[in-house]
Amino acid sequence: MRKGGSAALAALLLVGCSNAIVPRGVETTTSARPAARAQAPVQRPVAVRQPTGAVPLPPITGGTAVNGAATALAAGVVAGPPVATLPLTEESAARALAAFRISCPSLVRRTDPTGLTQGADWQGACDAARSTGTGQARAFFGQWFETAQVGDGKAFATGYYEPEIHGSRTRQPGYETPVYGVPGDLVEADLGLFSTDLKGKRVRGRVDGAKLIPYYDRTAIEEGALAGRGLEIAWAADPVEMFFLQVQGSGRLRLPDGGVMRIGYAGQNGRDYTGIGKLMRDRGLIGPGQASMQGLMAWLRANPEQGRAVMRENKSFVFFRELTGPGPLGAMGLPVTGNASVATDVRFVPLGAPVFLSMDRTDASGLWVAQDTGGAIKGTNRFDTFWGAGDEARAIAGGMSARGTAFLLVPIGTVARIASGRPTP
Repeated sequence: MRKGGSAALAALLLVGCSNAIVPRGVETTTSARPAARAQAPVQRPVAVRQPTGAVPLPPITGGTAVNGAATALAAGVVAGPPVATLPLTEESAARALAAFRISCPSLVRRTDPTGLTQGADWQGACDAARSTGTGQARAFFGQWFETAQVGDGKAFATGYYEPEIHGSRTRQPGYETPVYGVPGDLVEADLGLFSTDLKGKRVRGRVDGAKLIPYYDRTAIEEGALAGRGLEIAWAADPVEMFFLQVQGSGRLRLPDGGVMRIGYAGQNGRDYTGIGKLMRDRGLIGPGQASMQGLMAWLRANPEQGRAVMRENKSFVFFRELTGPGPLGAMGLPVTGNASVATDVRFVPLGAPVFLSMDRTDASGLWVAQDTGGAIKGTNRFDTFWGAGDEARAIAGGMSARGTAFLLVPIGTVARIASGRPTP
């Protein structure tokens, strides 16, 4: 869902990531524009959900934060509490089990960059998950898993959701913000093919004569660089809502006839991302109480021209494709589940593994499954909880900021093997 980088709502706007915010589309200049805008559907504001506080479990003594650790193994791993002792509800376990089943076909084949496991380690639990019945989810996790604390175990969690905004497959009055597909002249170069020092680095741009130059930035695209090329896959009604759909990386367009078109990340112009939220904060445009998605959205609507100028300082631009079938899709290419899937850094949590979060707010606490990634979700014990779609999800994700303790669930025997110094099989 968050291809090429994504992050928690407020965090993505305050810090850099690689899939950026879509600007306002190419605007018409006819005198009919005000009337067209007047016909645009109105997106109802949704207030931030006020959390219910909780006291998180303390981290295990002996775990320490290792600065600069590149993997979970390098960060250090200590045994956590038995799964059976965790304050895990059957409801939370059931949601996690359903998500875990979805992950299993990929999990058992993946190379785990954390250094903790290999795909075959998960085979027994995955086989058992298929036959675990209703009401047995909590017992299933207790039987097949043990907990491990990575580093000092101190966790920070934000939230994201699948936004639904008003849109149309065709341009019409009230729908003036283009949703672009990937341009045919956008090329990507693997720099590692030219120098071993550049292995893993890529650049995107376009060919101009005999030179590869940077691709059009957001200002150029707004001013018509892509207009007239048939790249519009849809048109959004509200540029501010489209702004936040871009942050999420995918979403739904509610069509004029009541139907839904699902769109997902397809590419990016290669330009660096600039977090406009940080710019707004540094310039005194927003205060501490306005840093939520809802607060930023309110400011953008109240100051459309100034907000547009700030947004143009972010040169990055995201392209979309229409999604069909189950979704939205996470980094594993599999559907993510509201209140069960979480985005993580794959260097510290095996993609597809369960993780128990004990946080200072009840809604973030419970059992989650790592099924997604994000450009701002980096480091040990950093998580971004997924809440699904709709107003409820939007209200929770928009203000999610929780701290507490994280325990990774790994196949039984993993922690003892790591402690003994034996290599991963």
